[in-house]
Amino acid sequence: MQVRHSPPGARRRTPLPRWAALGLTLCAAGVALPQEVAPGDPPAGVAGELQRSLADDTLHALTAEVLERNPAVARARRRATAAALRAPQVKALPDPEASLAVFLLPPETRVGPQRFSAAVVQRFPWFGKLDLRQQAALHAAARAEAETQAVRLGLVTETRRLFYELSFLGEHAAIVAEEREHLLRHEEVARARYSAGMGLQQEVLKIQADITRAETRLVEIEARRRSVLAAVNTLRDRPADREILGYALPRPRPHVPPLEELRERARGRRPELAAAGCEIARREVLVELAGKDFKPDFKVGVAYTAVGRRDDEAGRLAPPPGNGDDVLAFSVGARLPVWKRKLEAGLEAALAEQSAAEEHRRQILAEIEGALGDAAARLPLLYRQWTLFEDVLLAQAEEALSSSEAAYTTGKINALDLLDAEHVLFEVRTAAARTRADHAVAVAVLEGAIASPITAGTATGDVDEP
Repeated sequence: MQVRHSPPGARRRTPLPRWAALGLTLCAAGVALPQEVAPGDPPAGVAGELQRSLADDTLHALTAEVLERNPAVARARRRATAAALRAPQVKALPDPEASLAVFLLPPETRVGPQRFSAAVVQRFPWFGKLDLRQQAALHAAARAEAETQAVRLGLVTETRRLFYELSFLGEHAAIVAEEREHLLRHEEVARARYSAGMGLQQEVLKIQADITRAETRLVEIEARRRSVLAAVNTLRDRPADREILGYALPRPRPHVPPLEELRERARGRRPELAAAGCEIARREVLVELAGKDFKPDFKVGVAYTAVGRRDDEAGRLAPPPGNGDDVLAFSVGARLPVWKRKLEAGLEAALAEQSAAEEHRRQILAEIEGALGDAAARLPLLYRQWTLFEDVLLAQAEEALSSSEAAYTTGKINALDLLDAEHVLFEVRTAAARTRADHAVAVAVLEGAIASPITAGTATGDVDEP
């Protein structure tokens, strides 16, 4: 790939001044320069807005706790604070250099021996270098703050995903436990019928096998629940076995905005894009700064030398004019940029880094596009699947079970046939709960991709009580 660049020292043309571009970037992303947030303060930025939109009280409190206690958020915020403090450092002139020389064997001059010499030298970078360094540091600070918001947004999405998985596992365990209770009652009836010579031993053995299968599934569900609970507690920096009470799955909603609207909202709100924009702006400044390396830096110095009076015989008999007068000197120097190959390599490196930053932004856009396309396509399908379970399959399974119970009462079918009908009902209820959980996770992923609620009251609107 060929990289084009301006002649050394040439200023790149930009449609807006850099300060205006920085302000527009920050405003578009909702990013502010980092500041300390006291515990308990409402979270700021797109992650805070998304977190406050959650209607479920347990999930709302859980995400707030994660944002407050998660070590990754604290680390990102400290790094953003440190980045904001670099701007005044790079804006300042280099520290002056002071030196003192004491002559142990004073050199004799016409006007007397030199006793000591003191000098102060101040370096001055080429015009505009300090301003460019400050602008680059400010862009880096804005990027660090945007990256902090990205970490917070990702944690909100991940917390919601784990919470919905816990909610499903709770419902799944309740369904399997209810099925086990039904099996235990049927086992008692089957044992009684077998003892009375009215039933088969095969029925008893089949029911006992189903009971064992249900108990095994309960153990598997509990193991999975413990793993997910540990992951949630890791996010909120709590002990792995700290319980969470009040699980609930949101009721699916059919509305999904058009893909073009989702794409526009994501491009305007995703903090990753804001961070990438700040990095591109920073790299543009560094390219201009690399061009200024072709210009010399200056240094100015002042030196003072203390001279004693002549004490030799000739000096005492005929003191020279200015005998013992001190010396004050003023010096000017420059750094000569003569190694052109080194400077050109630095400029090419800066341009390559700028191109890499632009490609990184393209990569983020592609990832956002993929996430939007996947979630936007899955949500209508999951909603249709859930309505099929709720409106059709669940009613059919309940009707089939009622018919089987009536036939079992009259002796037309045996216990195994009744168990099959009950098993179908429990499987439909489990599949409906799984679909609700998958729909809730897809909504969380989509809202994380656009960094905002889908619509007011839609994302996590009504929730069913556990």
